[in-house]
Amino acid sequence: MTVNVIGAGLAGCEAAYQLARHGIDVTLYEMKPEKYTPAHSCEGFAELVCSNSFRAEGLESAIGVLKQELSELGSLIMDCARQTRVPAGGAMAVDREGFSSLVTSRIKNDPHITVVSGEVTQIPDGYVIIATGPLTSDGLSPEIERICGTPLHFFDAAAPIVQFDSIDLDKAYFKARYDKGGADYINCPMDKDEYDRFYNELISAEEAQVHGADEGINVFEGCMPIEIMAKRGYDTMRFGPLKPVGLEDPKTGKTPYAVVQLRRDNAEGTMYNIVGFQTHLKFGEQKRVFSMIPGLENAEFFRYGVMHRNTYLQSPGLLSSDYSLKKDCRIYFAGQMTGVEGYIESASSGFVAGLSLARRIKGAEHIDFSSKTAIGSLAHYISEYNCGDFQPMNVNFGIFASIEGKVKKSDRKRLYGERALKEISIIKEKVNAVL
Repeated sequence: MTVNVIGAGLAGCEAAYQLARHGIDVTLYEMKPEKYTPAHSCEGFAELVCSNSFRAEGLESAIGVLKQELSELGSLIMDCARQTRVPAGGAMAVDREGFSSLVTSRIKNDPHITVVSGEVTQIPDGYVIIATGPLTSDGLSPEIERICGTPLHFFDAAAPIVQFDSIDLDKAYFKARYDKGGADYINCPMDKDEYDRFYNELISAEEAQVHGADEGINVFEGCMPIEIMAKRGYDTMRFGPLKPVGLEDPKTGKTPYAVVQLRRDNAEGTMYNIVGFQTHLKFGEQKRVFSMIPGLENAEFFRYGVMHRNTYLQSPGLLSSDYSLKKDCRIYFAGQMTGVEGYIESASSGFVAGLSLARRIKGAEHIDFSSKTAIGSLAHYISEYNCGDFQPMNVNFGIFASIEGKVKKSDRKRLYGERALKEISIIKEKVNAVL
């Protein structure tokens, strides 16, 4: 038996790998390099189109718990991420190209996986996992609409990347917030006058036209363009990505009025992305306005920020917690199109879909990831959410099952993490017993 997986992003690659790991043959369809979406540019699989950050480490954060769970259970994406990570203080970030290259190599060299290039416009017969992402092609979208109903759209944005050698380190400085981890971020400090000038130019800069956008545009909060954030209020950026707290200037010992941070984007340290600066300003306006940031006056841009359409399903009522389609359980979905938001969250959905289908084919007991785990919290959120409009969601402790009993607020996050890993240790035994 062969399972068809459509899409070689993080979710599709994870799903294909989990099936192959169970000895099941997979045909993995990827439309690149024959066709690209507006946000993709390289031939490799698992391309990171926005930030290169996989966010916080440690069990004090929900994303840290999710990464640990996936690592314990044998995730391809987490293994490749750890092998290609670059310094990022208390966060995990990866070499963008190195990560994609490693995932691509692991997939293409797996004897159970056959890669087929080209766009898929019809859902194949038999078992299939659809992981075509938030930019599902126009050729396949009608098929998905036919079986699920009309998908909704929102808009996502990516931040610019600049050349390290073009950053003026006489004005900028290396430091991690509160000195947590290494001094891995480049910090561009602003005084009040500099911030005022930057703010005024940013809110009046000319935006690029986004294909398919209209006056009712819906922007996902986690990837909000910096110019839209600025328009929400004078201090909004200073309480967000430009927050100066914990980033004292070592030259003066003083805390700046605002700080723009840059994070390494590749292992060589030649590329840095401007943290939190997702944007859809015109390229010329990006060059003009972002060059007002102290230290970036002569910045050379490897990539300007872009904005693109995202597509996701109204998954509650459509999908089960194993990401299978309720009305046709031979079809599974995975990735951001299910309503999970984020790289690791997408990988998590692919993991569950691939593992669940593999165990189903082999006649093994179904594994239910409960909401006591990060993996299960996401799965139950997308399948059971019933509190108003369904929106894409990053993993967070708010969607975990509540801790029983009375606990101190200061202990709550740690207890969530410890409880989750206890659950995962039991699940790990079940997973390994079938491999």
